[in-house]
Amino acid sequence: MEDHTAVEEEDEDVDEEKYHDTPRRRGASVSTVQSYQLYTPDEERAVVRKFDRRLVIFVALLYMLSFLDRSNIGNAKIAGLQNDLNLDSSRYEWVLTAFYISYILFEWMSILWEIIPAHIYVTVIVLSWGIIASLQSVATSFAGLLVLRILLGIGEAGFTGIPFYLSFFFKREELALRTGLFISAAPLATSFASTLAYFIIKLGKYLPIASWRLLFLVEGFPSVLVAVYCWHIIPDSPSTAKYLTKREKKVARLRLRKQKDPKASHKLNFREVLATLSEPKSYLTAFMFFFTNMAFSSMPVFLPTIIHEMGHTVLISQALSAPPYLLSFIIVIFTAYLSDKLQNRSYFVIFHALLSASGYAFLALAGRMGLGAWWRYAGIYPAAIGFFSVITIIITWTINNQESESKQGTGFAMLQLIGQCGPLVGTRLYPENDAPFYVTGMAACAGAMVFVACLSVVLRVYLGRKNRAGQGEYGMLGDEGVGLVGSREKSEPFKYML
Repeated sequence: MEDHTAVEEEDEDVDEEKYHDTPRRRGASVSTVQSYQLYTPDEERAVVRKFDRRLVIFVALLYMLSFLDRSNIGNAKIAGLQNDLNLDSSRYEWVLTAFYISYILFEWMSILWEIIPAHIYVTVIVLSWGIIASLQSVATSFAGLLVLRILLGIGEAGFTGIPFYLSFFFKREELALRTGLFISAAPLATSFASTLAYFIIKLGKYLPIASWRLLFLVEGFPSVLVAVYCWHIIPDSPSTAKYLTKREKKVARLRLRKQKDPKASHKLNFREVLATLSEPKSYLTAFMFFFTNMAFSSMPVFLPTIIHEMGHTVLISQALSAPPYLLSFIIVIFTAYLSDKLQNRSYFVIFHALLSASGYAFLALAGRMGLGAWWRYAGIYPAAIGFFSVITIIITWTINNQESESKQGTGFAMLQLIGQCGPLVGTRLYPENDAPFYVTGMAACAGAMVFVACLSVVLRVYLGRKNRAGQGEYGMLGDEGVGLVGSREKSEPFKYML
């Protein structure tokens, strides 16, 4: 396989020499030059469509299962888990926190995408979290559930590198939409969990098993089944995608040559790792992620309880938890599409961070003013739409503005390591003694999202100055959005995306 790939790369080099040298030496016309094009726009679009259909949709499904398995505990809580395992407010918070402690401690696993073949790596982690999530259905004590949540955090930590993995297949100007499709699986999962919980609770009345146990089993075991398919569907690189023809594999590699050095190895460059650790932009995006995660991690696991405290029954609370996330799913995809189309990240982060802050501020004020339950329920929509969209753009922005794969891997690991500490705060924002309005938690999330908007402004100004000063690292990046390889690459300053 390696020899075959090497031959293909040699052929590409020969083709490229023909393209660059022959027409220009002879002063050929445009039509003659086009006859030496390495690939056509139609060929490129065909490759991108295949990756969208066969890869992006599948990893979005995996993320949906992942988010479902971590967040359905909020639905299980009001379905009887809290009473059966004697979970008071403090114990429930520890069950949530335990997941994120192990999740944070194993964020370094994001770098393993550079080391372990993706089809092996993904299969193992999906299988592991599927088994552990299913075992939550047989938990008989607080201690047992706590251990399972710790193990679930380890299993899911390795999956956080998917946006980095997608950068192996897509150009930087294509990445926000694909990350949006991937991240949008989170609100879709939460919406699905709430809808499924509604039917499981109704069904549970006629079954000998507790509703919350059935919930964990029904929503956890599908991951075990899907893990089998990961081995065959997940490619390690464009060259190993089984659904591409030989020609399409070649196009898939060629189209990324403006942004990735074809001679670069997939091994970590420790000099670049250390350089990334000292760059201000790495910390700015990481802290933006930290504050956004305060809201992103807490709302899905507390929303059924928050709605229940508004005076609705358990069954209605499960049903009302779904619509805000379903609308978020649609808006996230639309936001990611616009961000790619306009080639801008900061404006979308600022807008959606302030939108989310307005939703949380309204919820806090509604509690103070004693407004009705339906007014407070309406405030959930902008809060959820905002933070889901911000998460999507921050992840993409981080990957866009690292100049090499080693820097991307390190920057993404920093984003996750620092950013995922946010849930340690977020999961403790809604104690039972703050019910039914949870004013403190709502106000804290509103303040956090305003701070995210401020940090986005700072990052935009910083990157803009670096672009104007020409201080970007020198790399393979050419003109953004150009589909054909039109000239031999020169060392050009890396242009940061604002």
